[in-house]
Amino acid sequence: MRSVRRAAALALLFLSPGLALAADFDGSRLSAAWGVPFAGILLSIAVMPLLAPSFWHHHYGKVAAGWALAFFVPFAVIYGGAAASASLVHALLAEYIPFIVLLTALFTVAGGIHIRGNLHGSPALNTGILALGAVLASFMGTTGASVLMLRPLIRANDNRLHKAHVIVFFIFIVSNAGGSLTPLGDPPLFLGFLLGVDFFWTVGHILPETLFLLGSLLLVFFALDSWFFRREGVLPVDPTPDTRRLGFDGAVNFALLAAAVALVLLSGFWKSPLGFELMGTEVGLPGLVRDVGLVAVTLLSLRITAAKVHADNQFSWGPMVEVAKLFAGIFLTIVPVIAMLKAGVNGPFGAVVSAVTRPDGQPDPAMYFWACGLLSSFLDNAPTYLVFFNTAGGDSATLMTTLAPTLAAISAGAVFMGANTYIGNAPNLMVKAIAEDRGIRMPGFFGYMAWSCAILVPLFIFMTFIWF
Repeated sequence: MRSVRRAAALALLFLSPGLALAADFDGSRLSAAWGVPFAGILLSIAVMPLLAPSFWHHHYGKVAAGWALAFFVPFAVIYGGAAASASLVHALLAEYIPFIVLLTALFTVAGGIHIRGNLHGSPALNTGILALGAVLASFMGTTGASVLMLRPLIRANDNRLHKAHVIVFFIFIVSNAGGSLTPLGDPPLFLGFLLGVDFFWTVGHILPETLFLLGSLLLVFFALDSWFFRREGVLPVDPTPDTRRLGFDGAVNFALLAAAVALVLLSGFWKSPLGFELMGTEVGLPGLVRDVGLVAVTLLSLRITAAKVHADNQFSWGPMVEVAKLFAGIFLTIVPVIAMLKAGVNGPFGAVVSAVTRPDGQPDPAMYFWACGLLSSFLDNAPTYLVFFNTAGGDSATLMTTLAPTLAAISAGAVFMGANTYIGNAPNLMVKAIAEDRGIRMPGFFGYMAWSCAILVPLFIFMTFIWF
């Protein structure tokens, strides 16, 4: 079991702010009431920017900290300070610190790459950027592709009146669906790879589903963007357009981006007995090397990137600060939720786990697709993938052959449905924060879900009847 937890932790660190499994306590002993702080922080993210925007803008960090304390203080009183401290240390050392180090590195390195040239956001260009980002996502991760491609897309649409839909579809396509073809693309698939799933198994078994989803989203986007483009008419472009040939400034950061990907992959493959343990949380040498290397990548990027490149990218730390504070609260309050989910049929979520099995005892791929997907929409998709992977038997050889439809359903649900909410997958909230920092008025939490329910859910229903 310890090796599974370690594999999960490694996978969650791959180009995504993932959540490792909860600290060692029995989730079957907990009641569903322990999920209230997690629900509270989600509702705060959803409604407070609408009901109290000024308060939220200045105090969202305090709100996140308040919900974290709402879990840890009662937990410490009931289960003891040692259990609460162990959970806190695990959340920080095994999850949050590696997450924030990796995300900061990707944010900084991508912020040091400026795509220059006279880009104007026509429907054809926007669709092309989304398609390119989808391809990159399966090779450099959804987070890496998102932070790299977002800024040129925003800059290309500076003169457009309607921009929010462009960012929403960017999240659908680049930040989620595009990462479904290889273990490099999204943490759940990397976790499956560490558990014995062949590297090319996913591309061989959910390629039709991926092509259908991406193709449908690109077609819908092109039609919608064309409609908005016609309504806007011919708008004046930037009064000082960039007439230089298309190219890159700060291209040395591509090497640093490759180094960041290599460091994360190294930490997944390198096995070493060296390390230390702090209050039950193992900190191994591969993880330490990865994190120190990522910090070095961040500092080196800041040192060698010209100030003009950052200025051209309108680089600021605001989005990074927002994501760091909010995800700190999410990481801490989700601890009991993941523990309860791990408890399987014996835990408060036992009905969900039981629902994926047919009366004859065989797994139901359609139910696996929806159960894994819906939970991945609100919880981190990597531990959710692990729970249903083990529910389906946990043997990679059997899942890749006899139960291949079930593994395909788990993989597709975890990756595709991370797009249903802002918190469903690592880069979603980051993309929203960067877009808002650049002056784009993004839909709120429920407003974004209205987009996903209108666009994604019908496609998922169609996919269920065809493939699952």
